[in-house]
Amino acid sequence: MKTSAGILLFKKEKNSLYYFLVHPGGPFWKNKDLGSWSIPKGEILPDENPLDRALKEFKEETGKIIDGKFIELSAIKQKGGKTVYAWALESDLDTADLYSNTFALEWPPKSGKIMEIPEVDQWQWFPSEEAQQRINTAQKDFIIQLENIVKNQ
Repeated sequence: MKTSAGILLFKKEKNSLYYFLVHPGGPFWKNKDLGSWSIPKGEILPDENPLDRALKEFKEETGKIIDGKFIELSAIKQKGGKTVYAWALESDLDTADLYSNTFALEWPPKSGKIMEIPEVDQWQWFPSEEAQQRINTAQKDFIIQLENIVKNQ
């Protein structure tokens, strides 16, 4: 079964938490919003350290290198069966100059037409309630876990 690793970036403003989420690029995701956003993440290769993969994916999907005190969250299983590992990090990231790597996609399928698609086409900070509506349903658990950790600090 496939496994991925990612980073849940968060920041505190006044008494509220905000979450940094990414929207997948490409024609399939073009008009999808609620439930389609995600933490920056990617597939873990065999024998790869999951946190190293999470940091590589963050760089690929935002163009930024992040570092700090990572909070390990409990893994979740998405609807398709993929297990996702995540680490939370408190950090404020300016979204103005972010960029994503691209990949080749045949679209429409079996058309022979190849498009270069950005892995991520939008980046945004959302307050907790809105983040929980926009994020992939299974990944919502990462936000809930983190909020329980922050409350109990």
